[in-house]
Amino acid sequence: MLGEYRIEGRRAVEIAASVERAVGSGGLAPGELLPPMRELAVELGVNPNTVAAAYRSLRDRGVIETAGRRGSRVRPRPATTSREAIGVDVPEGVRDLATGNPDPALLPSFRAALAAVSVQYEHQSMFYGAPLVSAPLARLAQAQLAADGVPKGPITVVSGALDGVERVLAAHLRPGDVVAVEDPGWGGLLDLIPALGLRPEPVALDDEGPLPAEVERAVRRGARALVVTSRAQNPTGAAVSADRCRELRTLLAESPELLLIEDDHGHGIVDLPLHALAGATDRWVLVRSTAKAYGPDLRLAVLTGDPTTVDRVGGRLRLGPGWVSHLLQDTVRHLWETEAVRPERVAASYAERRDALRAALAEQGIEAFGRSGMNVWVPVPDETVAVSRLQRAGWAVAPGARFRMASPPGIRLTVSGIGVEEVDAVADAVAASVRPASPGRYG
Repeated sequence: MLGEYRIEGRRAVEIAASVERAVGSGGLAPGELLPPMRELAVELGVNPNTVAAAYRSLRDRGVIETAGRRGSRVRPRPATTSREAIGVDVPEGVRDLATGNPDPALLPSFRAALAAVSVQYEHQSMFYGAPLVSAPLARLAQAQLAADGVPKGPITVVSGALDGVERVLAAHLRPGDVVAVEDPGWGGLLDLIPALGLRPEPVALDDEGPLPAEVERAVRRGARALVVTSRAQNPTGAAVSADRCRELRTLLAESPELLLIEDDHGHGIVDLPLHALAGATDRWVLVRSTAKAYGPDLRLAVLTGDPTTVDRVGGRLRLGPGWVSHLLQDTVRHLWETEAVRPERVAASYAERRDALRAALAEQGIEAFGRSGMNVWVPVPDETVAVSRLQRAGWAVAPGARFRMASPPGIRLTVSGIGVEEVDAVADAVAASVRPASPGRYG
């Protein structure tokens, strides 16, 4: 018994399912201590090895964590609970800066693209056996990537950046393997890794990307993969600089067996050049999403990499969904061909607002970060108070806990935070610098 919840089952799979159901429903809270294995075995009338196997399965799937003699407990952010739950409700009349959505005014109209594609499909529909990738889309993607200095590799198409990352990790790694990941980092990725049964290894970063010493430490600790955000790092806005790229490429060349995954979701909204790490190891991919520049509902990302990895991803696609809809692929191709998005205009708009907010905060003596993209990261000592007071002032912001691992290392970006009495100054700075679209919408 755990409070009002009784763990049930006779087989390991049944016991694990019982615990996972309770975590998903809230019957077992994050951080709650589970019974010792021998005690639960007596309670259930099973062999202790059966309970041990159930706990091992739960740990591999990211539901619980174990700490030796201190026992096993539900993870602070179990894989059954999305980090999106670590957020704030946005009341009516409060402007939502928490969800990270692009400004609707900067997204293109799909009307012409969808009309053109619908006419095309009246004469040339797609059926089973169609190629994974539209040839015209692949040619455009290859040209864009080559212009950004990405080594030539085969192209495939996936359903968004996180879908691509998941498929690459699954193509090479097995449960229990270690993945080096930026901390603070993208909440979706920090959820995905334990959900796949993989173990995250935090890598600190600064404005120029992951710190080489941190990457080296993660490799020494057994990391088999490294995930890097090229530009518009979520949530800090970091972007890999030319100097940092050279340092990391030199370091990665010493570990050619490391799987390198680059996420360039900021393509089309960033005014900084791409300094790609692609090709520094034998196994590598770069995934480029269309979500931020063209709209989150356009679930498509282009993925390139070494032939073995891209072939594995494509093969697994065929065994599952089969392919990403050519209707979507041809819509993106039309948007690219007609230059429906002007990256320099979009990047300048986000930069203007981002820099204005940082400047307004600096005037109040508050240091904030945001070198590229849509985010501004403000370290505070008590984010619960900060988030609450900002919301009362009319601004909903995302709590930093959504982007942090359970036991983060010392992060270079963590400065001496602002005090509670200074939160009102943050609210004033936000109000003075963020151009509102409408209440409840990102501005």
